Amino acid sequence: MADISESRIDGLRPVELYFRVIRDISNGSAAFLHTQTRLNAPSLGVLYPEQFRDVAEITFQCVELFWLELEQAMDAVQQFEKRELNFQWISVYMPVRVLREVGIEHDLMERFAEMGVASNRICFELSEKLLEETDGLAAGSIRNLRNRGFHFMLSGFGGNNCPMMRLAEFSVDYVMLSPEVAYFIDRSKRADEAVKSIIGFVTDLEAIPIADGVQNSHQAGTLLNFECRFCAGSLAGEYMQERHMRH
Repeated sequence: MADISESRIDGLRPVELYFRVIRDISNGSAAFLHTQTRLNAPSLGVLYPEQFRDVAEITFQCVELFWLELEQAMDAVQQFEKRELNFQWISVYMPVRVLREVGIEHDLMERFAEMGVASNRICFELSEKLLEETDGLAAGSIRNLRNRGFHFMLSGFGGNNCPMMRLAEFSVDYVMLSPEVAYFIDRSKRADEAVKSIIGFVTDLEAIPIADGVQNSHQAGTLLNFECRFCAGSLAGEYMQERHMRH
């Protein structure tokens, strides 16, 4: 991993958030903004999450990276509000290690107070690694932070290696389905029933499903019929830099 700091390299932030819209299928409006972090490394070029997340999460660098991402997201909230962009929240990837940090609730509330951003404008995105947690510490942090107004979204749910039943232990607000789920729409009647069952499973646990990897309006219509109201993917819009985000 390259050193992570806020000093600019050739005019670029070493850590930069890109944004894409999560749309309400029922009316096409922008509901939420989902971020993707990219690292601009002088010797390696642009690194995408799949190239650095696992390495970062083995070390303390994932915590440092989280705070840099969060600061950019909070700044983006303020910038987008000035541009009168309509959205409920912006996501920020949160490593499970952060949920296990002593004093994380206090540290987050202090940072949000300093920035003047409401806690409900941020949704912390958690990977399926959350489902490997068994001692209750991460689950307790989620409950406490939700009581403070923060949102939580589990991503990658329903993929081949996802332990679905573990979701019952974690009170998240949203569940972003793996793109594999949208891929199976219309493959067969049994595949459609499986997709519908996954959506129903999430809903029954009082979380809101968001379909990722949605490519066309037919998939979106099927998802809406299955009571999945929100989608991300090429149909909803690609990732772009903050300065390009407009109405």
